[in-house]
Amino acid sequence: MAGHSKWKQIKHYKAATDAKRGAMFTKLIREITVAAKQGGGDPDGNPRLRTAIENAKAQSMPKDNIERAVKKGTGELEGVEYVEATYEAYGPGGVALMIQALTDNPTRTVAEVRAKLSRGGGNLGTTNSVAFMFDRKGHVFVPANGMDEDAAMENALEAGAEDFAKDDEAFVITTTPADLHGVKSALEAAGLKAERAELSWIPKSTVRVEGPDADALLKLIEAIEDLDDVQKVDANFDIDVSAMAQA
Repeated sequence: MAGHSKWKQIKHYKAATDAKRGAMFTKLIREITVAAKQGGGDPDGNPRLRTAIENAKAQSMPKDNIERAVKKGTGELEGVEYVEATYEAYGPGGVALMIQALTDNPTRTVAEVRAKLSRGGGNLGTTNSVAFMFDRKGHVFVPANGMDEDAAMENALEAGAEDFAKDDEAFVITTTPADLHGVKSALEAAGLKAERAELSWIPKSTVRVEGPDADALLKLIEAIEDLDDVQKVDANFDIDVSAMAQA
């Protein structure tokens, strides 16, 4: 799996083992809080909250942190009011970026994103300037170790998945946004324990990036993702896997 999907997998495993765990917890807590506010504090009746809690548990977030985040979302504890925002941009090599944020101050966040883009060789676009290049999809990641690929694919398709691919370390199962949580539950009922699930912007086509542009692009994406308010960045690049691993 070349390109941006592979980069996300590399980033995910790196984040689990380095000093960025604290920042990752902050992003997970915000997602739990917003999910609880929008759909209530019962994960059994709130698929987005259930997935957010499961993703947090997969990263070994303490139970107390999760419970506080839920209570802040439901209003049982005082908390910050977050809103969702999506910024569209271009990076080095003409790569399109979809930047998702949860923020208590959109004015501050857009200024920070614009500054990172400017320093990193990119620029902020207008609404719908790049969104048309992407489809909104759900992704479920299932560890591939010890699992038969054909059986896993059959289970995924029976669960309602749109697509199935194998990364070096995981099966990546694609769904419609509406089916994400249902497919994840069906997979787990079939014995395929999901490592995480998320909504992503999937590019309709990719842009090949090499050399200095590739280095600059990956540094820019990492700088944007390091912003507290930014949850994730999706992009339509294709970069050699070995170059991504080195970066």
